[in-house]
This record gives sequence, structure tokens and C-alpha cells, in this order.
Amino acid sequence: MQATGVLSVLKKVDQSKTFQGFVIFVIIVSALSIGAHTYHLPPWLDQSLWVLDIAITAFFLFELIIRFMASDGIKSFFSKGWNIFDTIIVIGSLVPLGGSTILLARLLRIFRVLRLVSMVPELRMLINALLKAIPRMGYIALLMFVIFYIYGAVGSMFFAHVNDFLWGDVSIAMLTLFRISTFESWTSIMYETMEVYPLSWIYYLTFIFLTTFVFLNMMVGAVLDVMGEETKIMREEQADENDSPDEQTATAEDIKLLNDKIDKLTEMLAKKV
Repeated sequence: MQATGVLSVLKKVDQSKTFQGFVIFVIIVSALSIGAHTYHLPPWLDQSLWVLDIAITAFFLFELIIRFMASDGIKSFFSKGWNIFDTIIVIGSLVPLGGSTILLARLLRIFRVLRLVSMVPELRMLINALLKAIPRMGYIALLMFVIFYIYGAVGSMFFAHVNDFLWGDVSIAMLTLFRISTFESWTSIMYETMEVYPLSWIYYLTFIFLTTFVFLNMMVGAVLDVMGEETKIMREEQADENDSPDEQTATAEDIKLLNDKIDKLTEMLAKKV
């Protein structure tokens, strides 16, 4: 009974909005502390930041232990990818800042900022949507590569003698086309080739239309489609969490009372008949 009471308290703490808000506050402080280390600071302030970093690491470990104990077991805890991510980040933060591991330790402490994603449901939804959209985006990217390759080969064939640095071979031409798709000084490249091929503007405009307008909108559409699905799933989960056990018990009792009344009414009608 005592263990059950402790588990119930831990679950309340873990699900508490105040506790979750404080965790987010600590993550933000950790991010500011990491950024402060990149400046030239007085020795006393630098030392204070190291003490603060140790306190933040200890708090993250404490918070992770609470979440683990409040879960329904090891399997339930590690069945969620975000819990695995948080565990790796927290354990990695325990690496001491010294010797050959100093670079690894600093990198892992920087990644602690990503814990903000795991704490905010809306950010988790966005990341999940992005990951699920990658397969769809992969096919679009493959089609884009085909278009880049075709235009790169054509550009290398026609424009290599105009500017060998930009159109010398297919790979260089594809890199030039990527620069054009980002609108980085693309008009200067176009005007250079138009001096030799006046109609070469057709080449550039059709390429920009395909890559920047068509394929980019396809990418955005794929992400938005998955985001809509993830938003629906998140709302359903929140609705399930809002249905408290007390409300469910009350509903079951109402149904039972209604059935009893129906049975009594049926018996009375049967006696009269």
C-alpha cells in the first residue's frame, strides 16, 4: 500500500503543470548557460556557471528518475522514443568535462536544449510529423534530383565554354543549379549565358518554375498533410487523458441505476398483465 501511495504521488508530480513548467525553465537556463560559456567571462563568473551546470545536470537526473518511477515499468518507459532520447542526453551529460572527453561532453550538454522539444507536446507533434513526412519527401527529392541531373547535363553541354567554372561538368552544373534555385545572384549567371545564347532565359525560368515553385510546394504539402494527421492523434490522446476515472465510474453507475429501474418497471408491468 505504501509503495502504491508513493507511485501515485510520483505520477501526480510528473503530470503536474507546475513541475513541467519548472523543467522547461531549467532547460532554458541550461541553454543560456551554454551560450554564456562561448563568451570571455571573468573567472568568478565562469566558475559560477560550472557550478550551475552541475546543479542543472543533477536536476535533470532527478527529473528523469521521477519519470521512470512514475511509469508502468521499464518496458512502458522505454517504449516511447522521447524517453530514450532524454535518457541518452541526461546520461551523456554526466560525462565529466575534462581530458579527451571534453568535446563529447560539451556537445551532449548543447543537445540538452533539445529536451525542450520532448517537454512541449506541440513541438513533439511537429518533430513526429517531420519524421513521418521524410519518406514522402524522399520521393519528391528523388524526382528533384532527376530534374537537377537533366538540367545539369544540358547546362554543361551548352554553357561549359561560356563559363567552365560554373558549367564545366555535370556535378559542377548541378551545384550551380542549386545556387540558382536559392535565387543567389542567379540573374548574373543567366545574363552571362544570354550574351551567347539569347534564348537561354527559357532554360532558367523553366528550371526555377519546376524546382522552386512546384517541388517546394509539394514538400510543404507533404509535411502539412502529416501534420494534420499528427494534430488529430494528439487531440484524441488529450481527450482520453481528460476523461478522468471518476467520470467513467459515475457513468457506469448511472447506467446500472437505469438498468435497475427498467427491470423494476418490467416486473410491475408483468404483474399487472
